[in-house]
Amino acid sequence: MLLIISLLGLVVGLVLGLTGAGGSIFAVPLLMWGLGWSLPEAVPVALIAVCIAAGFGTLVAWDMTMVRYRAAMLMALVSWLFAPLGLSLASSLPAMWLTLAFVTVLILVATRMLRQAAINPQEAQIVRARVTRQLVQRDISTGRFEWTAAAFTVISGIGALAGFLAGLLGVGGGFVIVPALRATTDLSMHSAVATSLMAIALISAGTVTAALLQGHKMPWLVALPFVVGALVGMLAGRKLAPHLAGPRLQQAFAVAMLGVAVALVFPLLFSIS
Repeated sequence: MLLIISLLGLVVGLVLGLTGAGGSIFAVPLLMWGLGWSLPEAVPVALIAVCIAAGFGTLVAWDMTMVRYRAAMLMALVSWLFAPLGLSLASSLPAMWLTLAFVTVLILVATRMLRQAAINPQEAQIVRARVTRQLVQRDISTGRFEWTAAAFTVISGIGALAGFLAGLLGVGGGFVIVPALRATTDLSMHSAVATSLMAIALISAGTVTAALLQGHKMPWLVALPFVVGALVGMLAGRKLAPHLAGPRLQQAFAVAMLGVAVALVFPLLFSIS
């Protein structure tokens, strides 16, 4: 059983290392299938694994000058206020509705990735998307964001959405943060992903803490080998990324998410019928 749990974590870390984010999108369904858990049971373990793997990835895998620390910390601080709302809603909703919400997220993200791979294949060196409008400006000399009221509102809003989804569905939020940063700032793709990794680590840590404070139990005997597997996978993913990254990887990642979505929906349809 420990070997199976470690292998599940390895897959999550590999995805996180290859794509810069997205590991928790697979962490939750893998835990559900591998251990027979419900979605609420899988959320804390998925988040703690993504937290540690993303934090490790921020430290060793990216040029730290690309991380916009203040933006990542602001997103995290705001997310910590909204994560408990997601956790509370998750505990009150039927498991079927939570699963359907998770499937909807999978389909939206996968569709966006497939579209991006076709329109801007050069952007697929990291699995994310780009929009050109800039609501948040940067100082040309320092590269730092200019913290106007608009910038504060935009970055806070990104953190609020990421935190709510982390609490509700156990996702780190990279699939929200990176496209949002690309849509509202002029950050390069690498800088957006590096900033996202730091934010994901902090958001996941805050959400796990909120879950524990709300009385959720953390099965440490499962969480620890899962985390170890995720760390190994992160290292392997970073080694493989320069050789595999590109439109085909993005398309494969999107197709895999659609497959996960179908696999999650099928039992629900069967139970309804």
